[in-house]
Amino acid sequence: MAQDTYWGSFEEISKYNVSLTYAERMWLAWYTYMQNDVLATGIMSFVMHEVVYFGRSLPWIVIDMLPMFRKYKIQQQKIPTAWEQWQCALLVLFSHFTVELPQIWFFHPMCQFFGMSTTVPFPSVYKMAFQIAVFFVMEDTWHYWTHRAMHWGPLYKNIHKIHHQYSAPFGLAAEYASPIEVMVLGLGTVGSPILWCAITGDLHILTMYLWIVLRLFQAIDAHSGYEFPWSLHHFLPFWAGAEHHDLHHERFIGNYSSSFRWWDLLFDTEAGAEASKRRRERKLAKAKKAQ
Repeated sequence: MAQDTYWGSFEEISKYNVSLTYAERMWLAWYTYMQNDVLATGIMSFVMHEVVYFGRSLPWIVIDMLPMFRKYKIQQQKIPTAWEQWQCALLVLFSHFTVELPQIWFFHPMCQFFGMSTTVPFPSVYKMAFQIAVFFVMEDTWHYWTHRAMHWGPLYKNIHKIHHQYSAPFGLAAEYASPIEVMVLGLGTVGSPILWCAITGDLHILTMYLWIVLRLFQAIDAHSGYEFPWSLHHFLPFWAGAEHHDLHHERFIGNYSSSFRWWDLLFDTEAGAEASKRRRERKLAKAKKAQ
């Protein structure tokens, strides 16, 4: 039975569910205490998104203020000002409350419709890791093609241009975009797990949350504007990262993928001096063969 307080519910549940882990009892206590699954999921989803987004952006704001990190800045001559950071944060907050909050509110009914589980116990770590890896591939595919389409004249001018206000991106700018773009590109993040669930009937909302957390980390880090010796793409060559996406903002074209490099490589849409050099070499080789 629900108690007057959250911790009262937690203690009551702990008496009769000793086989559950501490995290699972906390999860169950939340839904029991709220007595409204839609409200419980809505609040948890929105708070999680805001805490992760701004919490992950904060270290990059601090790094931008410290000269010792300037040598790792990709576009060293372009450091965001405090006003730019505030302006960006305000627009992102406005977008979160007006565009993303209504979507999050209908998230639980949608989950239930497609058979997504919200109960305990949680799925195994291995199952969640596999599904999240699949979501990264699915989202990256969606992102490549929709992002590339956004650079078509009318769509760029009327929708995508606002995201390119900063030719040298920074962490907070990851979701600095028009409402239409937030919905279209965000569909890859939310729609990939839902499509998986619709096909397999096997997905827990916790997996969805972990996926969104990792996707936010990826998006914010890709917009950070910093390239470190320990950046992930040095260990996983197919990972995109900040170096890949920073070139996209600087050149305004190419490098359309979000997480991986293979779509840009496959369709010859890589940006940067090295990619241009490879194209010139291929053209010269082709011209010599034609002679």
